Amino acid sequence: MERYEKIDCRASGNPVCRQAGPIYSHSQNFSQRECAMSDSKDKEHARQRAAVVFAVRSGQITAEEGARRLGVSRKTYYEWESRALQAMTEAMENKSPGRPGIPQDEEKQQLQKQIIELHSKLFVAEKTVEVRDMLHAYELQNAKVKKSASVEKKQKQRKKP
Repeated sequence: MERYEKIDCRASGNPVCRQAGPIYSHSQNFSQRECAMSDSKDKEHARQRAAVVFAVRSGQITAEEGARRLGVSRKTYYEWESRALQAMTEAMENKSPGRPGIPQDEEKQQLQKQIIELHSKLFVAEKTVEVRDMLHAYELQNAKVKKSASVEKKQKQRKKP
């Protein structure tokens, strides 16, 4: 069974879990499950950091005071602030509604394009056959009209004697 150790961060004093290596005098061994329970504490610490960042950004406290409250240097505070603001900006971007689309492989996309192309060719071929049938019917009708006209002409010529 993998063992994890919980150590206190030297800068902030917050507990941190990591896979057990050399055990320090101030650390304890925990199972992965016990270590996961500290995730809720990690979230609480993240909320506290966010509250401090908001307080600094709103002018309630200085960055130096915020860094002191978090137990970190000003440089570390500014790094956290930058990450927090960047993450908030990304979270506020417009995104398309619904689930993200499932990426398709290239072969499937090519086959779908080919299907669309073949459907359009089939449509053109069907319309061509319809036009040929119409022309054939027109030619037959025209031939009947000519034949009946010639028959009538011959009959008139026979009656004239």
